[in-house]
Amino acid sequence: MAKKPTYRTQKKLTFIDLVKGNFLNRDEVKIHYKYFLLVFVLLMVMIYSNHLVSQKIEMVNELKEQTEEFKSRNAYAQSRLIKVKLESELGKEMVQDSLLSLENHPHKLLVKLDSTDGGAK
Repeated sequence: MAKKPTYRTQKKLTFIDLVKGNFLNRDEVKIHYKYFLLVFVLLMVMIYSNHLVSQKIEMVNELKEQTEEFKSRNAYAQSRLIKVKLESELGKEMVQDSLLSLENHPHKLLVKLDSTDGGAK
C-alpha cells in the first residue's frame, strides 16, 4: 500500500519573520530554491545594467558640455580670424596706395546747428 505524504502545518508568516529572513527556512522555499536563485540573479543583472546606463548618461552629458565649449571657442576663433584677415587686407591695400596706418585714431567732430541760423541764408 502506498504511503500518503505527510504535510507539516507551518506557522503563519509574520513581519518579524520576513525581517529576520526566517521565511527562507520554509519547506516551499527549499523545494523551489532554483527559481529564487534565478530571480536573484536576474535582479542583480538588472541593477548592474541600470548602473552602466547611468554611467553612460553621465558621460554623454559631459561630452555635450565639452562640445558646447568647443563650439564657443570655434566661434571666437573664427571671429578673430575674420578680423585678422580684414586687417591684413586693409594693410596690403594701404601699402599699395603708399599710405601708412595711423598711430592715433581720428576724433569725431560733432557740429550742432542752431535752428534759427540754419534757415536764415
